[in-house]
Amino acid sequence: MGENITLLEQIKQSFDCKEQDIRSYSPLTLAYIGDGIYDLIIRSVVVERGNCSANSLHKKTTRYVSAVAQSGMIQALFDELTEEEQAVYLRGRNAKSYSAAKNASRGEYRRATGFEALIGYLYLQNQTERLLYLVKKGIELVGMEL
Repeated sequence: MGENITLLEQIKQSFDCKEQDIRSYSPLTLAYIGDGIYDLIIRSVVVERGNCSANSLHKKTTRYVSAVAQSGMIQALFDELTEEEQAVYLRGRNAKSYSAAKNASRGEYRRATGFEALIGYLYLQNQTERLLYLVKKGIELVGMEL
């Protein structure tokens, strides 16, 4: 595949996925894919910053992928979001989730779910540049160094 296409487009082509209207996706579906994409971004950066043991990589990664960290990031980023992005986040935050947070308050967990829904939405919209900008800016705004 010498073309310059996104990972998502390559996945859709390779697995013969049909086009979907992502506006019809539930916020928890968006959060599900967003959780994986956010985790992939953080893991990619951590690995690129240095080759070390898997345990060390895991410890570095968990600092950024916690509900507490994600909650802080979305609170810091909220005013930078477009109206459409705010609406996606709020749908995710307000969704009725049947799982509970392990190391976060209910509010932090709900905000993190909204954050993940936004990440998933941007990924599925192929807005990779905006997605990466918001993740990087969120990390900076909460004072974490990656």
